[in-house]
Amino acid sequence: MKMSFFRNTIWFMKGLKEYTKNGYLSASKNFCEKDLEVDVTGRSFMITGANSGIGKSAAIEIAKRGGVVHMVCRDPKRGEDALNEIKEITGNQNIKLHQLDMSKPNDVLKFTKEFETSGEKLNVLINNAGCMVNTREVTEEGYEKNFATNTLGTHILTTGLTSVLSKYDDPRVIIVTSGGMLTQKLNIDDLQSEKLSSFDGTMVYAQNKRQQVVMTEIYATKYPSIHFSCMHPGWADTPAVRSGMPSFYEKMKDRLRSAEQGADTAVWLAVIPNIKQKPNGEFYQDRQVVSKHLPLAWTKSSSQENEELVKKLDEMIKSLPQV
Repeated sequence: MKMSFFRNTIWFMKGLKEYTKNGYLSASKNFCEKDLEVDVTGRSFMITGANSGIGKSAAIEIAKRGGVVHMVCRDPKRGEDALNEIKEITGNQNIKLHQLDMSKPNDVLKFTKEFETSGEKLNVLINNAGCMVNTREVTEEGYEKNFATNTLGTHILTTGLTSVLSKYDDPRVIIVTSGGMLTQKLNIDDLQSEKLSSFDGTMVYAQNKRQQVVMTEIYATKYPSIHFSCMHPGWADTPAVRSGMPSFYEKMKDRLRSAEQGADTAVWLAVIPNIKQKPNGEFYQDRQVVSKHLPLAWTKSSSQENEELVKKLDEMIKSLPQV
């Protein structure tokens, strides 16, 4: 309990300085604006959760620069509305919509197989979709919903599309994670949150985000032809924050970043021409590699624990009905 209090206190103080709107404005003074003065016509980008918030903002910025955008959305109506809006804002008609619920592993696996055989091109995958459910919910397939969406769904989509990404020039995978993971040490013994004395959605979400950071490290080693990164958008004003963390939103709403500011580093990682010169498998914040751990927080896991996480996820994939 003392360590948890320490981690949360240090993290919140760090957040007030770095993760807010003012934190972004301070960091942006060091940005090279020419980095985003690029034309990505002919390159193809897939963005999950692209109908709102950070995902939508990223889709708009990439579409403005000429990219083909594959929007992966759970709700077809909201997805269609966002698609039409993005086309109108950017003038880019190369926007495609795919309906997929990332909390359903069977559907995610089927989607990767269908995309692989479709002949569609893919240069960049942005894993943005996520959820924070504050009560323990189990999906029809028997997985805790936060884990199913944030960790297992991301793993299935990423590993399932590596074969497509590897076919094309300058492939990249970006995972939109959260600085909240700094409060968590990887726990591979309770991936389904079955052993908690009381379910804490915020803590489970942060654990999922720690898992994503570890997964990024493993992917970078396993698939060296692809550049992998994860990034923290900061504390941004998005529909997910408003619904998933209402008390936090009410306290911090005047300090929150815009969705556009939150999406900036994801867009930067997706479009800059010299990504191979940037460190692979790292955690980025405001266009810079930052530490994956707070000082003296004891959150580092062993390489064996990290590999065991991915092994368990792979075993879960093998247990699914193969398409």
